[in-house]
This record gives sequence, structure tokens and C-alpha cells, in this order.
Amino acid sequence: MGFSNQGRFREQVRFLRRQFLQDGDLQFSDILSEKIISQALRAIGACWLDRIYSPLVTLWVFLGQVLSADHSCRAAVAHLIAHRVSQGQSPCSSKTGAYCQARKRLPEAFFSKVVRQTGRALDYGADSQWLWKRRRVYAYDGSTVSMPDTPENQRDYPQPDTQKPGLGFPLARIAAVFSLSCGAVLDLGICRYAGKGQSELGMLRSLWDMFLPGDVLLTDRMMCSWTEMVMLKGRGVDSVTRLNNANRTADFRRGKRLGKGDHIVKWPKPTKPRSIDRETYNSLPKFLTVRETHVRVEQAGFRTRTIIVVTTLLDAEEITKSDLAELYRARWNAELDLRSLKRITLFCGREERFLPLKTRFPRAGTGHGFS
Repeated sequence: MGFSNQGRFREQVRFLRRQFLQDGDLQFSDILSEKIISQALRAIGACWLDRIYSPLVTLWVFLGQVLSADHSCRAAVAHLIAHRVSQGQSPCSSKTGAYCQARKRLPEAFFSKVVRQTGRALDYGADSQWLWKRRRVYAYDGSTVSMPDTPENQRDYPQPDTQKPGLGFPLARIAAVFSLSCGAVLDLGICRYAGKGQSELGMLRSLWDMFLPGDVLLTDRMMCSWTEMVMLKGRGVDSVTRLNNANRTADFRRGKRLGKGDHIVKWPKPTKPRSIDRETYNSLPKFLTVRETHVRVEQAGFRTRTIIVVTTLLDAEEITKSDLAELYRARWNAELDLRSLKRITLFCGREERFLPLKTRFPRAGTGHGFS
């Protein structure tokens, strides 16, 4: 039976409003610092004149406009005027033209840089008690989104070949890296729905330079790939995923026994995949040593599932079966965070209102988090 996530999302929006829409202060001022904004502008080589609507102020006002119950530009400018007066500054014009022009001057690359830098700042500033086994864990997950049927979107993100011409919407794949300690988005990838290299694994390879030795990557079973796991291990990054039964099976009679339903085995090198060149393939080791663990994952409201977790974390004394079960259960947070990201809005500037952008969600009612 399906269920709706509308009420949960509305509650999240109300929480953000209570947290950030404080009277007498600009929104997100404790998160978006001048340093982050300056770094983003330097990274994209943008120049900006010294004026009331600087990039920092423009971004603050825009975010407040998105979260406010009144989405009009007039209300956003009025909030800025109230802030300036409360700080002993002269009020700016109540006309919205300067604000709208300043918002249009912000390039798209500026927003992506700010999001990445803000996410990393939140992640590295997280309390050490929020880490898992003194390690930073990053959840990686992907999904699909459909977009407005415009010629530009159809050109860059064409619909699948199985779709009849003239029907359907442009379709893209997205994948995001979340910090498990604070929930921040650290990076996001987007590509076409179909084609060579257009996959969640392909996007993972384009994003994994952000990981550092000692990090742990938490993924679903679609990411249970020998090539990606061994290349991450070569970078000092460990993987925790679920065994993909479509590719291999676990035989607990083999390998080094660590306990009941817990052993270490060697996965032999597969044939060369199309995703890497011959030189890279030849440089990879002949075997990947992994730990396969039979764990029970319990979640309120769902029946208990017995799954096989695969990891390159081999120390059974430091990391027990229950530790792995608890960690993999936390992967469901990435599903929820990704769904929240897809509830984005499309601004219609001339009408001064926000409209929901149509997206395709994973089928409701099957979200047990054990994929």
C-alpha cells in the first residue's frame, strides 16, 4: 500500500522557516559566510561591484524569499529593509528592480560552488561524536528526474529510446553524496538517462576525488561493483554496500570464518568493463579481499529483513556485525534526503510565485531502505 510524504515535507519546510526566518536578521547568516561567498566568486572568476545587493546579500534575500510564506520579491525586499534599519543602516529602495537584476547576475556556477563549499564546511565542522567509529561516512544514492519539455532540455537530456516520439518529458539521472554525520549535500552529479557512461557508477567515478583516505562510502546494492570497490580501496576509502545477488552469491562455507554468517573471502578480478581503459584495468590487483556478513536489519513499521552486507572493513573486533547492520540501516537517510532534494521549485519571475517542478519519485510503499 502506498503512502504520501507530503505532510513530512511540509513539516520540514515549517522547521526551516522557524530556524532561519528570524525577525531582525538575515537568513542563513550563521551558515553562509562572506568567506564562502568570496571563495565561490574567485573560483568562477566573477567580479562584483560594491553595492547594496552584493552576492552575499542577494543570496541571503533569495533564500529567505524561497522559504517565506510570502514568495513575492516585494516581501523579500521589505525584509532586507527591516534588517538594515535594525542594524542602524539607511533603508534601501522598496522597489524590486535592483534585487531582481542582482539575482539574475548570479551565474549558475556560483550556486553550485556555494552549495559544495557550504556542505563541506558543515561536514568538517560536525561534532566528533557524530562520526561513526571515528570515521566520516558518506552515503551515495541516485534517482531520476523529469524536466519541463523544452527544446534545450530535450537536446541535453533526451527521453529514453523506448518512449514514443512526442510523448514524455526529458529525463536525467542524478546522484548525490551526503554526509552521514550532519546530512549536508557535499556534491551532486547529473547526466543523461541512457548512453555509454551515463549511470550512477559513472557519476560516482566523477565525484570520488572528494573522498579522503579513511573515509567510508555507504551505498546500495547497485553500487556493489568489484571495479569501483577496488579503486576506492586503492584511494584508502572503504566501502559498505549490500551484496548484489544478480552478480554473485555468498557461500559462507568458504573463506576465513569470523563467526556465524561472517567471513572474509577474495573476489577474483572480473573481465574488463567498458567503463575503464585497458591500462587502468591491467594495473588493478587480481583479487579484492572483502568481508561478507549476514545481518538482520530492523526498522519500525517494516518487517525485519535478513541481508548480506559486503564491506572492505575487515576487522571483526573493531566493527561487529551489529555495527554494520546499524550503519546500513542508516543508509535509508540518503533515500529521504534525496527525495527532499527532488522537491525543488521553479521560479516564475514575472508572476512572482513558485511552482513545483514535476519529478519522478521512487515508487511509494516499497521504501524499506534495504536496496
